[in-house]
Amino acid sequence: MPSKAEAPVTGRCYCGAVRLSFRARPQTVAYCHCSDCRRWTGGPVGAFAAFAEEDLTAEPGLGPSFSSRPGVTRWNCRDCGSPLAAQFDYLPGQTYVPIGILDQADELPPEIHCHEGARLPWLHFTDTLERADGSGRAALNTSSKS
Repeated sequence: MPSKAEAPVTGRCYCGAVRLSFRARPQTVAYCHCSDCRRWTGGPVGAFAAFAEEDLTAEPGLGPSFSSRPGVTRWNCRDCGSPLAAQFDYLPGQTYVPIGILDQADELPPEIHCHEGARLPWLHFTDTLERADGSGRAALNTSSKS
């Protein structure tokens, strides 16, 4: 039996119409405080696992994508609207999946706060994670090469 660190990662949208599976563990996990991710997820902060693009399998598929910002592509479930995945031009080869839809969310603690400068002023974290005022692209791009 594989250890938790080796076990596959799986997930699904709220209604179960789309199921996700990944051939490898995430390259990194990050909080994102930007207003775009907050609006997309509906929460005061987004939390995402970054996977190599080629490691993602979606059944029956992610469906059509949309973009409300240049360089950002997102997918939502056509049936229930759950956020499924996002890709960012400045983070090539990675697909970001909200950890809340992953079955192993309890095993995927975030490693960095991105867009810390956009954090809601009433939201306080006491962790000692790295904090990037912007996208954290340097740290996130580095993680895709490890």
